[in-house]
Amino acid sequence: MSNFSIRLRELRQSRGLSMQKLSEYIGMSKSSINMYERDEREPGLETLEAIADFFNVDIDYLLGKTNIPNRILNSYEDKENSIKFDNILPIKTYKIPLLGEIACGKPIFANEDRESYVEVGTNIRADFCLKAKGDSMINARIYDGDIVFIREQPMVDNGEIAAVIIDDEATLKRVYYEKDKSKLVLSPENTKYSPLVYVGSELEDVRILGKAVAFQSDVR
Repeated sequence: MSNFSIRLRELRQSRGLSMQKLSEYIGMSKSSINMYERDEREPGLETLEAIADFFNVDIDYLLGKTNIPNRILNSYEDKENSIKFDNILPIKTYKIPLLGEIACGKPIFANEDRESYVEVGTNIRADFCLKAKGDSMINARIYDGDIVFIREQPMVDNGEIAAVIIDDEATLKRVYYEKDKSKLVLSPENTKYSPLVYVGSELEDVRILGKAVAFQSDVR
């Protein structure tokens, strides 16, 4: 087995990703990932760059030429060791895919742009992120243009904020479900907007995409 095959498998498994999920994130087929890990195909430069960018490692690390995953991070760790202030916390990051915009207001088309990635701290466990659009979630401190990180899951607890697909359109709302009434309420965090209510057969057109676990905002 080549060093690349071993490193690719180790990186994928360390993130808890299936071959299918990794293939979706980096825009190649599952069979290609399988052949790379079985050492049945050699990657081209573009493939190496895509995989290295996704895992935030150097190409030399992927090829087994060094045991330092990321030279920039390694040099940053030297700086981290020199920081002595209790309230200064250095951040280590990795990249996750950005899947377009999500409405904080009326639902908008869920544009999936898998060519873009956002760096996120390693303490955040998310599968993808979306850019917020609108002001219906401002009382949850989520503003227009903020990046919202989503952990993919089909259900959330009552009161949690979720990315919700409605007829192939996406919105970000606080979710409340009354099982005995077959009623779903998607509540905004801005009093000038009314909740979206779905009952009975209308629920067939609604799907929870995932739970909002964190957001990234500019200083205002």
